[in-house]
Amino acid sequence: MRIIDSHTGGEPTRIIVENGPDLGQGTMAQRRARFVEQFSHIRTTLTGEPRGSLFMVGALLCEPHDPNNAAGVIFFNNAGVLGMCGHGMIGLIVTLYHLGKVGLGLHRVETPVGVVEVELLSPNRARIENVPSYRFAKDVSVDIPNFGSITGDIAWGGNWFYLVKQHHQVLSQDNTLALVNYCASIQQALNDAGITGDDGSAVDHIELFGEPSDSQLADSRNFVLCPGREYDRSPCGTGTSAKMACLYEDGLLKPGQLWRQQSIIGSIFEGFVKCKDDKLIPIITGNAYVTMDSRVLQDVSDPFVNGF
Repeated sequence: MRIIDSHTGGEPTRIIVENGPDLGQGTMAQRRARFVEQFSHIRTTLTGEPRGSLFMVGALLCEPHDPNNAAGVIFFNNAGVLGMCGHGMIGLIVTLYHLGKVGLGLHRVETPVGVVEVELLSPNRARIENVPSYRFAKDVSVDIPNFGSITGDIAWGGNWFYLVKQHHQVLSQDNTLALVNYCASIQQALNDAGITGDDGSAVDHIELFGEPSDSQLADSRNFVLCPGREYDRSPCGTGTSAKMACLYEDGLLKPGQLWRQQSIIGSIFEGFVKCKDDKLIPIITGNAYVTMDSRVLQDVSDPFVNGF
């Protein structure tokens, strides 16, 4: 397999661009199901050790179901297969430009949860029109062992999020271990309480918010725990989408109003929302850079050939 690595705001994306598994025809949702059933070893090969790491996000580049679209993609990480990935989508379009497959301008990319429009603004900067996002539930309280009761919102931004503003945690890069443990406790409490998204899916992303390091640069700083107990180094595209959906519902963000979201390492996504066909559409802009173009070698005598 040929893979190309990139990072978006510090968060890596590893994309299979040649010789990936054949998932046959059909929609990305149908091909995602085949990937889960038959090719989980590909996921662990690229995101697991010794080739990858817990925070690696992988992707499989696919031919689109609709030939008018630029590409199809299935995102995955150490814990499973994702519905959508905002930072990964920005990394994907920059990678496609690097390969000479797309030029600057507007493109449509198929994902398992819908078609995403991506505008490549420059070789390293892209704007994505995400899937419709919304808040499912406001002020949902759970009891966290050793921390007491906390309250947050449940929202969809391409993945399910539990968003917490009043958490009394220090959002800084040197406090990430404590933040991971805190968010993992929230995740467990949500699971124990049977709290899910509106389709019964697990709320598998936990997002904390606080003041930015510099109010001239950003409106908010976040910490996002992803499935698999790893945190997002970027501001998280789907998480920023979910956050803006909550702000819109609270009357704190108007259509077209800029929202600048800072990550735990200081990188920034710019976003705004628009209303289309009675749905809320988040628009996210960020930078990505290609970091490696390589081939995956698999020795059948290697006991860890498929990662661990």
